[in-house]
Amino acid sequence: MSQPRHADSAAKVRADRWIGRAVLRREDPKLLAGAGSFVDDLEPAGTAHACFTRSTHPFARVISVDVEPALAMPGVVAAYSAADFVPLGGLRAVLDRADYILTEMPLLAGNLVRYVGEPVAVVLADDPYQAEDAAEAIVVEYSPLPPITTMAQALSPGASAIHPEAAANVLLDVSAFEDADLESIFKTAPLVMDCEFGSGRLCASPLEGRSCLADWDNRTDQLVLRSSTQVPHVLRGSLARMLGLPENAVRVIAPDVGGGFGQKCAISREEVIVAALAQRLRRPVKWTQDRRENLIADHHGHEQQYQVRAAFSSEGNLLGVKADILCDVGAYSSYPFSCGIEPMMAAKDMPGVYKLPHYAARSRAVVTNKAPMTAYRGVSRPQIVLVMERLMDKAARRLGLDRLEIRRRNLIRREDFPYTGITGLVYEEGSYLECLEACAKTLEYDSWPERQAALSTEEWSWGLGLSCFSEYAAYGTTAFSQRKMTMTPGYDLATVEMDPTGAVTVAVGTVSQGQGHATTLAQIAADELGVPVERIRVRQGDTDVVPFGWGTFASRVAVTSGGAVQRAAAKLALQLKEIAAELLEVAPEDIVVHEGRLSVAGSSSVSVPIEELARTAYYFSHKLPSGMDAGLSARASFDPYGTFSNATHGAIVKVHLATGEVLIDRYVVAEDCGVMINPMIVEGQVRGGVTQGVAAALYEQVVYGDDGQPLTGSFMDYLLATINEAPPIEIVHLETPYPGSATGAKGMGEGGVIGAPAAIVNAVDDALMRLGIEFDSIPITPQRIVQSLQALSGKV
Repeated sequence: MSQPRHADSAAKVRADRWIGRAVLRREDPKLLAGAGSFVDDLEPAGTAHACFTRSTHPFARVISVDVEPALAMPGVVAAYSAADFVPLGGLRAVLDRADYILTEMPLLAGNLVRYVGEPVAVVLADDPYQAEDAAEAIVVEYSPLPPITTMAQALSPGASAIHPEAAANVLLDVSAFEDADLESIFKTAPLVMDCEFGSGRLCASPLEGRSCLADWDNRTDQLVLRSSTQVPHVLRGSLARMLGLPENAVRVIAPDVGGGFGQKCAISREEVIVAALAQRLRRPVKWTQDRRENLIADHHGHEQQYQVRAAFSSEGNLLGVKADILCDVGAYSSYPFSCGIEPMMAAKDMPGVYKLPHYAARSRAVVTNKAPMTAYRGVSRPQIVLVMERLMDKAARRLGLDRLEIRRRNLIRREDFPYTGITGLVYEEGSYLECLEACAKTLEYDSWPERQAALSTEEWSWGLGLSCFSEYAAYGTTAFSQRKMTMTPGYDLATVEMDPTGAVTVAVGTVSQGQGHATTLAQIAADELGVPVERIRVRQGDTDVVPFGWGTFASRVAVTSGGAVQRAAAKLALQLKEIAAELLEVAPEDIVVHEGRLSVAGSSSVSVPIEELARTAYYFSHKLPSGMDAGLSARASFDPYGTFSNATHGAIVKVHLATGEVLIDRYVVAEDCGVMINPMIVEGQVRGGVTQGVAAALYEQVVYGDDGQPLTGSFMDYLLATINEAPPIEIVHLETPYPGSATGAKGMGEGGVIGAPAAIVNAVDDALMRLGIEFDSIPITPQRIVQSLQALSGKV
């Protein structure tokens, strides 16, 4: 087996290539200068602004909706209720599984509302302020029903059914990987632990909320929707089906997009309604979500509960795990990926980086009267890593083992690869043990007990926590087909075209929300074509311009789209070699590409510049090799199995024993995402992800009252991490190339948020262990810490 390389040696190996260079992001100057073009910046003449009347009840029958008061107001163009959209139907996320119950999300709520914020009516007006006033004037009569606000309520005997199709309030019930040996293992194992874990409900809270602008283009006889979306082609297909149009009659454009984090993978009802009204009225229709709408009415994620039984040997070897997983999916199954993404991911990926010989899981999608759930950065991995890493710390303590040592004994090692896990996942080579050792060394783990004792006082208690994990990412069609959706994402297409001046355009079906695609994909093409990245333009986010693609999610772009770009660019490079060979009168295999010229191998003086080859391909096509088409373009696809990045996170924190405040003194990430196309962009993703994970561990939580009313409707209540809470992060890079692609890159966009919660919780646990306080759910807020301390002292 090969050994991982550290970043400094890897950079030296690639010093003459674009891949591996910390190229400055080409997108940033425009955005930093305020010259970006977002949907809300666009307003064609005659635009009608949409505003939605939203339910004020979590669960209620709708007796009547009166839009007449709105229609009587100045500037109002039109107003609609659910009856006006009945012919279009609703959003139906289909899974071809016997354990899944199909429900429908109506475009506007008709007879029943199922969460606060659900749209009931829509108003169009000449400006957004008139539209908002008119939406408030619509009179809706409700007959309230008792809301179901917790999974325990939803699953209790006799609970009301939120959907008549799902009498038990469960939309998906997956029992997987049953193991007949588990019960005997639990009876005989030296250590058996029964534990409960949980995570709070989160809202992705992108800097730019949802926004969309639709118009009917009479010139092309085409519906054009500009939307802040992560999945332009998926949105195009959805609109075409619902509106009864061929896909080539729908154009979706994602301009600059200010963040997504998975939330914008879900097709929203508002997007469909805005498009339908533009088609109906033949005028531009625009809607921009405000922050309250984003927090209470858009898709959430990550509210989960785990009941876990785990068995260990006396030496600390993990013998078996049985898990009962509950995922609160809110009131509806999100479209198109469905409510199954979190429960299925949690059940299949739980073993992670550890050798687990016996495993069983039951995972359920539970319906409640809350906003729907969809993909959120990490998709269940932060939760299952929290479970496994807490188990490791708990077992080490009970067995009298060092926390580092118990992980060493259970990690998948380099000699085990390729490793087939208990759930059937096949892991390519990684550096699990090496990342653990690198993180521990950087943190000076061996001296921690002495330092902890010296640092801790009556006021502050210090702790160190570790978190080992892998990030299964860039799933291909093989992985997605197992979910049994009505479509199978996974592959990507790319086209690479060189114009007569030698400049290159790369077109891919992705869309960037800040990840730096225009830089990294250009670096991949530059290496194949021998041109500088400044000469390469990346096009994405326009379904009329780019090839079909599945969009941006699941850390897939560098691997999947990058693989397609690399293959297409390699094909184009071969065309250049054939033209050069014809002009230089040698065989194509004797031609090499280097720094803007194609030359004869071993004789750099015999060469031709790329610009001359490009001009020849377009302006002097009679000089091309016999049978070669004029022009220079290539197309390719790439469909990976899926990649496994890996990392170990380590955190040192201090906890204030009077206020419950948790401060992060040091944070170390030892990560391996294969070949880093752009180390600076990789580090940016790591830092952003860690900060988001820290926020999930300590601050963020969407809170509902017992009456079903959301209590976190602004950033005064829903606490995001700011620059003040972002910890200092030290990053150690290892590189184990992915063998499935020429670039060797692995997915890495979610790793920061996956590993951070467990590292923080383990550090807080280490700090409070001497007081007998443990936390197994997040967020660990100051209030929870203070309450635990008061309970310990008998003050409560």
